[in-house]
Amino acid sequence: MSTNLLVPALALVLWSLVMLVWMIAMRFPVLMKMKLSSEQSRGGRGSDLDRILPREINWPAHNYIHLMEQPTIFYATIFALVLLGQGTPLNVGLAWAYVGLRIVHSFWQAKINTIPVRATLFLLFSGVLIVLAANGFIAALNA
Repeated sequence: MSTNLLVPALALVLWSLVMLVWMIAMRFPVLMKMKLSSEQSRGGRGSDLDRILPREINWPAHNYIHLMEQPTIFYATIFALVLLGQGTPLNVGLAWAYVGLRIVHSFWQAKINTIPVRATLFLLFSGVLIVLAANGFIAALNA
């Protein structure tokens, strides 16, 4: 069973944790300086902070949320490919391309956040994921 594919998957897990720390580092200092009413500081969800924090402070949080969404398909695909013994150089390269594009997307969204570039990156890493999933599906059919 190939384990090379697990390295990019674990790299994306670590990157997601970096974004978690980045989100906390951006939000907490601002929240500590704000004089929140008892209603504003009671309960709620992280998304409620969008209404009270500057948008640039929320951008790393938005990216962190994105890293909890589509990458779940990536992880399932990687584990399926590993179980199918499909740690081919092509699939490993595609997995690293997906991770690299996600990291570029994270930096872009957290710092600059213009939609055309984000959309282009989204299309690119989604395309890579489609190819990986198709490779897994074909390998599963032939197993």
